[in-house]
Amino acid sequence: MTAAIFSAAHPPAAAPVRRAAKRVLPGFGLTLGYTLFYLSIIVLIPLSALLFKTFSLSWDQFVTAVTSPRVMASYRLTFGASLIAALVNLVFGLLVAWVLVRYKFPGKKIIDALVDLPFALPTAVAGISLTALLASNGWLGQYLEPMGIKLAFTPAGVVIALIFIGLPFVVRTVQPVLEDAEKELEEAATALGATRLQIFTKVILPHIAPALLTGFAMAFARAIGEYGSVIFIAGNMPMISEITPLIIIGKLEQYDYAGATAVAVVMLVISFALLLIINALQAWQRRNTGAPA
Repeated sequence: MTAAIFSAAHPPAAAPVRRAAKRVLPGFGLTLGYTLFYLSIIVLIPLSALLFKTFSLSWDQFVTAVTSPRVMASYRLTFGASLIAALVNLVFGLLVAWVLVRYKFPGKKIIDALVDLPFALPTAVAGISLTALLASNGWLGQYLEPMGIKLAFTPAGVVIALIFIGLPFVVRTVQPVLEDAEKELEEAATALGATRLQIFTKVILPHIAPALLTGFAMAFARAIGEYGSVIFIAGNMPMISEITPLIIIGKLEQYDYAGATAVAVVMLVISFALLLIINALQAWQRRNTGAPA
């Protein structure tokens, strides 16, 4: 009875009401709507216009426009040179990032800043500089050509230009991951008797593999669409050193807008498919290594 009277006189305190945490950005619905609107204006509507322009061609006209021998040769050069350049940057971009992160030496900050030079340098300036360097009368070309090594105005020159513009993507993607890597794991592996190769392949490489794939994808995508730095050093010879973006520009200058958009659609579809494959490889790598998504 006494307990009942005490309970009536002193009711239990109400549970504290939790206030929703305030966020800097507005709610999910508003931000999602703005994101979709922005992407539609910047990306989806221009791509839709590209597709609709292609629909003005019949199927036979479309196939003829995108499979002519000259266009097919440009596909092989564009995608082949982009793949080779991205693979080269995958190796040497990792090497540059490793040196910048793991070593201290005079002039390190200057070299670190030079990595970003292809970002800031106009692509036309890069193409002219490479041409002046590698042409038959250039600083290096005048010594290489007598030995039978011709780089300017050949597919090899295209690869060199694409390596130049793609290197920063790999370096800047891998560098912060290497900086955040736990060196204690490497020290533990060393204490357990692992060799340097085993430490790199078993400890370091799984950690940086997603970043490497991301840098490779960015360098590859950038190389596919490159125009300014390539046209000066490529020579632009049909069936030999003519890239697909130049084919598109040529069709536009001839007022063949439907043909230009048809070739552009093929480039878009192939590039999108390749990026999907690379993203799938990234997701698979993250699942296997337990890296955060």
